[in-house]
Amino acid sequence: MKGENLGELEELILLSVGILYDDAYGIAIQKEIKERCARSLTISTVHAVTSRLEEKGYLSARYDGAVPERGGRRKRLFRLTAAGQVAIAEKKSQREAMYSAIPKIALGNG
Repeated sequence: MKGENLGELEELILLSVGILYDDAYGIAIQKEIKERCARSLTISTVHAVTSRLEEKGYLSARYDGAVPERGGRRKRLFRLTAAGQVAIAEKKSQREAMYSAIPKIALGNG
């Protein structure tokens, strides 16, 4: 597995794939991030990052059946792999540890 560190955008895409579960494809991932994070991504960016996450072993992909609504094109659906699940769990743990280490006074609660 190459490059195990996750960037912010990789993390957001992994989280979106987890949220969307069985309906995680490019446009749905793009919309999820826009709605939850108010962050606009091009579909090219989503495709580039999902490809990179596949290379790292964090996502797997499959194609669904072609449908007339998509002009006969198939969707490329993504799922978290076991390594992807571990990666987001570790990232969550790291962030929680850092947040909990902030002194209350630094947040105006002291």
